[in-house]
Amino acid sequence: MNAAEQVKNFELASKIAAVVNLFKLQFPDARADLKPWVNDPNTQELVDPDSIDIGFHFPGWSRSLQSRSILVQIRFHEDPLDGDRRAIGVESAGYNHQGQQWRFSTVENWRFVGATEPVAEVQDKLKIFCQQTFELFNG
Repeated sequence: MNAAEQVKNFELASKIAAVVNLFKLQFPDARADLKPWVNDPNTQELVDPDSIDIGFHFPGWSRSLQSRSILVQIRFHEDPLDGDRRAIGVESAGYNHQGQQWRFSTVENWRFVGATEPVAEVQDKLKIFCQQTFELFNG
């Protein structure tokens, strides 16, 4: 779900802002988009209400990223017994004018897959960002 639509309190707003800052620490040229999903019925069917989704756009196509935009989805699970909401996964995907070029998931062994993949240095930066995101939401 769009990050802007997930903001329900000051604490969550602060954490979303912190996620943006963590990403920009690794990729200073990125511009954050807190509403990466279009608000139409077809798109809304695909949206996960238990995620915070943020798009990051770059000034142009990046050879090292093998993309121009990256969609980041932070997935959550709420424990029905104690109501504790924890981040359980971070998924990201790189896009250019031809569509999705690569995917990365912390759920799937922290591996990149796709037609093209970011260079090793960029992969490491994305992994650091994911680790910091888990620390932010799960302490």
